[in-house]
Amino acid sequence: MHTSTTLIDVPDAFVASYGAHGAGERAWLARLPRLGAAFLDRWGLRPDGPSAHGMASLVLPVLRDDGTPAVLKLQQLREETAGAAAGLRAWNGDGIVRLLDHDERTGTQLLERLDAGRPLSSADDDDTAVRILGGLLARLTSVPAPPGLRRLSAVAGAMLDRAPRALGTLRDPAGRELIRTCAAAVAELAGEPGDRLLHWDLHYDNVLAADREPWLAIDPEPLAGDPGFELLPALDNRWDAVVATGDVARAVRRRFDLLTEMLGLERERAVGWTLGRVLQNVLWDVEDGKTELDPVQAAVAGALLGRGRRARRAPDTFPR
Repeated sequence: MHTSTTLIDVPDAFVASYGAHGAGERAWLARLPRLGAAFLDRWGLRPDGPSAHGMASLVLPVLRDDGTPAVLKLQQLREETAGAAAGLRAWNGDGIVRLLDHDERTGTQLLERLDAGRPLSSADDDDTAVRILGGLLARLTSVPAPPGLRRLSAVAGAMLDRAPRALGTLRDPAGRELIRTCAAAVAELAGEPGDRLLHWDLHYDNVLAADREPWLAIDPEPLAGDPGFELLPALDNRWDAVVATGDVARAVRRRFDLLTEMLGLERERAVGWTLGRVLQNVLWDVEDGKTELDPVQAAVAGALLGRGRRARRAPDTFPR
């Protein structure tokens, strides 16, 4: 087995952005160089290039003992990522990166190496990109969720609990009304949360070119629920392409129609769960100190609101 003598490199940009979140994050960052070195030893890996990072994880290209290229992924265990290995095992590489090894205690993963230099966001034609992403979503959501994953029912309940407080933070009356509308949509659907295995964050930068298939998904944050809860990242990503059409609402609805058709979803339910994702994003923004509605989220919600057949009424617990 290879013995690592050098601590792995942690980019300054990752330290600066991730360490700003709190003491727990800073403590994890302090352990990260030795943690990475320990897994190079444990799994017999050799570094094969500089480390890179996303919003919440560090990845290092490596070679296994037999010369096979792979990626060592280090991430802090959080509620959103705790089920990643279970989800990857359930998908077993069908439309998504393969899990080669995993450490339950730290959440460290050894993954099949894809082409990080060619994300789906680099595709020129927006319709083609949406169809590729929709095809992957259809495959991923066809799999029943394994036991033990966090469930959309719990996520929906937590959102409804937090929404009334957010109403007092948003300054714009139109923003507050949108929160009420989104919460009403979630309340209407919460009793039927679904049982499919959801990726939860499948946008264009979480799809990479590969040798095994033309495109494969990465970075799941698995959730058991309704596939309608999967659509928003594909609707508000590559927003410049939406704006460039000159008709934002029409472009959003076109993406939405393509995705719901490919996934075989009932559109009214998909509208409701997409409004739930808007609500989730707004609640996170409020927790970060924002008092105005994000215009992109408002535009997506506005484009879809006419799609629901039944009028929605906010829960009685919501202030006016």
